[in-house]
Amino acid sequence: MKKEILFIILSFSLVTAKAQLEKIISIEQGERWYGAAVNDGDKMPFVEGYSINLNGDTKTNQAAPLFLSTKGRYIWSNKPFAFLIKNNEIVLTDYTDSILVEKCGSNLKEAYLGASKRFFPATGKLPDSLLFKSPQYNTWIELIYNQNQKDILKYAHEIIDNGFSAGVLMIDDNWAPYYGKFEFRKDGFPDAKAMINELKNMGFKVMLWVCPFISPDTEESRELLNEKLVLMNNEGNLNMTWAETKTPSIINWWNGYSFVLDFSNPKAVIWYKNQLQKMVNDYGLDGFKFDAGDPEYYPKNSISYQKISANDHTELWGLFGLEYPLNEYRAMWKRGNEPLVERLRDKLHTWSDLKKLVPDITAAALLGYPFSCPDMIGGGDYSSFISGSALDQDLIVRSAQCQALMPMMQFSVAPWRVLDNDHLEAVKKAVEVRQYFVPQIMRLANISAEKGEPIVSNMEYSFPNQGFETCKDQFMLGENIMVAPMLEKGFKRNVVFPKGKWKSYKGLIVKGPIAKQFDVSLNDLLWFEKIK
Repeated sequence: MKKEILFIILSFSLVTAKAQLEKIISIEQGERWYGAAVNDGDKMPFVEGYSINLNGDTKTNQAAPLFLSTKGRYIWSNKPFAFLIKNNEIVLTDYTDSILVEKCGSNLKEAYLGASKRFFPATGKLPDSLLFKSPQYNTWIELIYNQNQKDILKYAHEIIDNGFSAGVLMIDDNWAPYYGKFEFRKDGFPDAKAMINELKNMGFKVMLWVCPFISPDTEESRELLNEKLVLMNNEGNLNMTWAETKTPSIINWWNGYSFVLDFSNPKAVIWYKNQLQKMVNDYGLDGFKFDAGDPEYYPKNSISYQKISANDHTELWGLFGLEYPLNEYRAMWKRGNEPLVERLRDKLHTWSDLKKLVPDITAAALLGYPFSCPDMIGGGDYSSFISGSALDQDLIVRSAQCQALMPMMQFSVAPWRVLDNDHLEAVKKAVEVRQYFVPQIMRLANISAEKGEPIVSNMEYSFPNQGFETCKDQFMLGENIMVAPMLEKGFKRNVVFPKGKWKSYKGLIVKGPIAKQFDVSLNDLLWFEKIK
């Protein structure tokens, strides 16, 4: 009898504990939800069965503990949590902090503005304006791991020689002898300072790829381990304190095995800042591309100076970039509406990945990342460019057109190398369209810095309750420019117009609401101005 009573008590306790760990939110009629992870933009608005656990996972891109609804509601917690849509309910679990469910109005825009004002308000600051005003150029696809002085200068001269304007030039991975050694490798860069001076004389600002990893068994790694400025390993002892640790954590990332700097330790922050400042002083660099920093590189068997979560480590990596107006990140946790450039994760050279640009970059805006770069034109996943298969020239053109009216656009594969004359001219036309809009893009960027409003947004954000919840191939630049890029191979596409009068760039007047098909030549980017 006592055993039965004990079993009932234990069972009741387990049920009670489970109830305490779950928060259930009923979904209102017609309500749709967005948020959490930028890389799930193509899945928004979420449908029955969608789930995500933000604990230790930002989907290899930017994320925030925020969900927003078309009925003006938002869900926020200061810490990560799990989210599931099931039986017309939202089930929230795996949370360690309170979860707030708030209603700020009646639509997606009001939900976003309410959440952002409270939890990630505008700072009044912008990243370096050159990132918006001119196309960016990244050496990754052309050189991959063979970064070297001769070919970087060749790439830069070809940019100018082929009629493109100078802008920010990013030198990508493998410029150093090893990770943690902050100098240019002599075998590839006989005179790096002269190279950077030449680039600057051509009109470029120069950024350099960096990461938080340190190659093991090096002078730097021994110094950092001696001072315990890297993540340490608990050696299977969950009760071990940081003071007791002796062994470093070895992190497996895409380039092998490394130590990882512990940015929860102020001394590690100072060490890293000194290394980057040395690069600025020695070579004249202007800024840095901060790669990695994903929560997955801060595993549970590691111990840091401060007892913080993997997501917190990612946030600290983002915090470090505020030192540099010229910055770029791929992974981020929180830090919304701060002057940090957030790049969409690497996309494949495929039409299916091209279709993700619009929903992903508008998802970034909804999560408080307005200063976003939509990956590299034609795709930033280098595997697409070394497979031996032919490149799709139409895809590269349409990718450039899609980016032209986004906050930023970035080249990597050299269009003059892979395109015939007709396709190259179409890419140049896309850049010309962007240059026409640069004053408006800068105006919107400044508004975003002051008020936290997106530069680009999805159609539902700007035109609530008009049936645009699932529209993923059109977007708004500000409040009055609708952009409808070609995201499929071909020369025709449908455009759905909201209420009002719209004027095409060719002077055609369209009165919405209406769906209309357009012929779209190779060098055309469809955009329409709302005139009434």
